[in-house]
Amino acid sequence: MEALQTATLNAARYLGMTDTLGTVEAGKTADLVLLEAEALTDITNTQKIAAVVLDGRFVDKGELQQLLGKPVCESSLP
Repeated sequence: MEALQTATLNAARYLGMTDTLGTVEAGKTADLVLLEAEALTDITNTQKIAAVVLDGRFVDKGELQQLLGKPVCESSLP
């Protein structure tokens, strides 16, 4: 949890931008990567992308694969 806070809220505080960044709230800017498994227990789980939220738009794994023209994570391989 500390690593996540360091990369988000603490960075926004340092930049003086907590009004628009640093937490996930209505009206704030947030890009997210949603994982299928816990990255803290196994760092390779960061490759298991379920979806992303980019500029407020939800993009699921299927759409990511279409956009990239390839699987986005190990679990999506045949």
